[in-house]
Formats: sequence, structure tokens, C-alpha cells
Amino acid sequence: MTSSQTLRAIPVDDRAWLIAALGDALHGGAPVLPVGPGVDEQAVEQLRAADLPEGTAVVVRTSGSSGVPKAVALSAASLLASAKATHAVFGGPGQWLITLPGHLISGLQMLVRSAAAGIDPVFCDEPGDPAALLAAAESMEHDRRYVSVVPVQLERLLDLAENDEDAADTLRRFDTVLVGGQALSLDLRTRAYNLGVKIRRSYGMTETSGGCVYDGVEIGDTGVRIRQGEVQISGSCLALGYVGDLDLTADRFIEELNRDGELVRWYRTGDAGELLGGMLTVTGRIDRVLISGGINVSLDEVERVVREHAGWGSAVALSTGSIGVPSNEWGDRPVLVVEAPAGTDREDFEVIRATVHSALGPAAVPEWAVGIEAMPRLSGGKPNLRAITEWLAAQHLESNPGDAR
Repeated sequence: MTSSQTLRAIPVDDRAWLIAALGDALHGGAPVLPVGPGVDEQAVEQLRAADLPEGTAVVVRTSGSSGVPKAVALSAASLLASAKATHAVFGGPGQWLITLPGHLISGLQMLVRSAAAGIDPVFCDEPGDPAALLAAAESMEHDRRYVSVVPVQLERLLDLAENDEDAADTLRRFDTVLVGGQALSLDLRTRAYNLGVKIRRSYGMTETSGGCVYDGVEIGDTGVRIRQGEVQISGSCLALGYVGDLDLTADRFIEELNRDGELVRWYRTGDAGELLGGMLTVTGRIDRVLISGGINVSLDEVERVVREHAGWGSAVALSTGSIGVPSNEWGDRPVLVVEAPAGTDREDFEVIRATVHSALGPAAVPEWAVGIEAMPRLSGGKPNLRAITEWLAAQHLESNPGDAR
């Protein structure tokens, strides 16, 4: 069945309108499409004219870091179930500091949690500035305070807090600092722990109404399983499907009978992972695997190892093949792009190569590295893999094994 209500497109910059419309949608009103800056008006109109799944409350456009744009239909029940599960894990409802864009599920879910709790959120106008973020936090009035950030924001906050005790006190005042969007390095976790900052690692996506696994453990009625190396998720947090794409919906959302003969709906995340002792460890994207010397190498695993090294926390791993520079010896090899305006030091890079060799084997060792002044990022803070690949290809770099450029 499809919804007969017209989708309301609302600019996220109009916070009062967005909050009011979202509250209405969560109580059965017209569905909402939060629209971020720079969105193609034609794409918005196409969505408004499309048939929506019955029960749609919100439509969120998402493309991930490298994929084709998709529009995800979410029900009020799924969004509210996610919000309720989060607050249950955190110890109760609280006030949220909004630090992420409202047209993304990470920012939108903070608004949903605020609506579910009946507590007005506080907005940060400059979420990329740690001083501005903590200044906004000072205006929070509720006893319980929550904030959701991506790793790059956390790193900037910790940089400030480690040199400013007042900033550290404000950061410690949050009952939970939820960190998601991409993998969180051990270095950042250790720094947060040493400062007494209460962080939780979040895993989830638009199709799961946001975070559904915290610190490796499912929240609410979320179920997690691994099938052929892929992380799959069930539970009331799941989206209704993709707007205007029944084939993709059928491919990503599957139904199977459980042991009791009940039909269970699962979402195929496309992430690779493991369940160890009942805890989920996500190791990367299944499609971010290259074959180097006949051996499968996960680019996400290469990034994980490299980012633990001081000064390499922004590193992005790509393949030589993706930029048209194949390796004569290995066929395909990892290469690194790192935010480093002054370039990458050769001696430091040799340490990186040795570290990756020790952790992942010779096939995973990066061929070379290149510094970029400002890493292209999506609005939610994730590296924009497509833009980074295009930038790197445009440099017309010649293969030079073992030399960091």
C-alpha cells in the first residue's frame, strides 16, 4: 500500500517549522522530507510526486560516502522505537545538543529523541568549532545532557579539552557523548577515557533509524546476525524501504522464518563484521575489498590500522586500480590520502608501512601516500570517497612504490 498524504519538503535551516512538522508527522500527520542546503530542487519535486510506502512519516535522502543517492522511507513507529531504546540504554530522557545536520538521520534522530522526551533541544550553529559547540552546551538546562558527534568532531573537542580545563569540565558534563558515522580509533577512545568523557560508540544507518548497536551491543529489540560475512539487522527500528525503488527494497530488506516459524524482516547492511562473545565488531564495507597479489585486502581495515598512528587519524585508503594506476607486481594496492598540507614525511610513512605489514600482512601495505589540504567530506562528517578518488585521479600521480608524496 502507498500513502495518500503529500510529502512536505522542509528546509532544515527553518528549525521551528521542521520541529513542528516532525512532531506532527510522528503523530500521524503529513510525512516530512528534511531538505539540506544545496539540494537539487528537481530531485525534491520527484520525491514529492512519488508514491510513499504506507505509514511513512519521514523520508531521508542518503548516498553514503560513495553510493548512488537513495531516499529511505521511515515510519513514526520505527523512529520512536529507536529513540525509546536509546534513552533506555542511557538511563532516561534528557536534553540533546544538536550538532549534526537535520537532513541526515544522525541529526534528525536527535530531534526525534527530543520530541519523544518532550524536552526542547539546544542547537549549535558552528558544530565544527569545538569552542562554539561547548559554548552552546553551556546553555543547556536539563539535568541529563546528551550530544551526538562524528569522530572528527570528537577529536577537535578532545584537542581543546586537553588544554583547557573549563572546556574539559563542560565536555565531562554530558551524560553521554554518542560517537558514530565511522569507526572510532583506539587513540580517541583512550584520550576520552583519560579525560573522563563518557562516550558510547554507535553503529547504525538511515535504514535502521540511526544507531541501533551501542558499544557492540544491540539496543531495544534489535537483532544482529552475520551471514556470509555480512552484518544483517532486524527489529522495529527498520525502515519501510526505498522510495520509488521496489527492486532495491526487495534486495536489501529480506524476510525469513525463524525457528518458531515466525516471519522476521532483516536488513542487509553491506558491512562486513563479526560477532565475538555476543558483541558486534564491524570490519568495513564488503565492497571496499581489493585483491592484492591474490589476497583479499579490506581498505577499511587498512584505515583502521593507519588511523591509530599519531597524525594519521584522517587517513583514507583507496586502491591504485580506482585511480588508474595499477601495480605491476601486485595488480592492485592500497594508497593513502591524509590531511597534511605540508605533505607526508617519508620516514613516518615507512613506519606506517611497517605497522600495516605487521598487522595485516604484506598484501595490505600501502604503495604510497599523498597529503591533501582539506579532506572532502559529506555533510555528516564522513570522508567523501567519490570526491577523494576524483581528486587523487586528477593529480595524475605516477606509481612510485615505497615513496610517500
